[in-house]
Amino acid sequence: MALNNLNLMLVQTVALKEVKFYAFHGFYPEEQLTGNHFSVDVEVTFVPNIDTENLAKTVNYEVINSIVIKQMNHTQKLLETVVKNIIDDLTNTYDFLQTAIVGIKKIHPAMPGDIGYSFVQLSYTSTK
Repeated sequence: MALNNLNLMLVQTVALKEVKFYAFHGFYPEEQLTGNHFSVDVEVTFVPNIDTENLAKTVNYEVINSIVIKQMNHTQKLLETVVKNIIDDLTNTYDFLQTAIVGIKKIHPAMPGDIGYSFVQLSYTSTK
């Protein structure tokens, strides 16, 4: 029996994982001068359109990538701001998103100790 004959609601996920950047985000002025390595994860969910072969009716991960690049190139003091801006751009571009999860890792942050990364993540859930 085909899925479209069942009384099911499908949820599609589109994601980009471990998108690497060298950027200049940081609260302290020296962080904005020297920069750091970052890794970004983005995952969105939505109810897929029946026309699954039409790129205009789905989430294009190339568009997600361009949003992430734009925001990672716009220096902010806090990663929380960068993550929120990415979510804002995603939900403005795709008004049909059910959820969006965006996380940014700062690789080997300049702090005492052997720290692999610091991490900031925000989750969005539609109220529609």
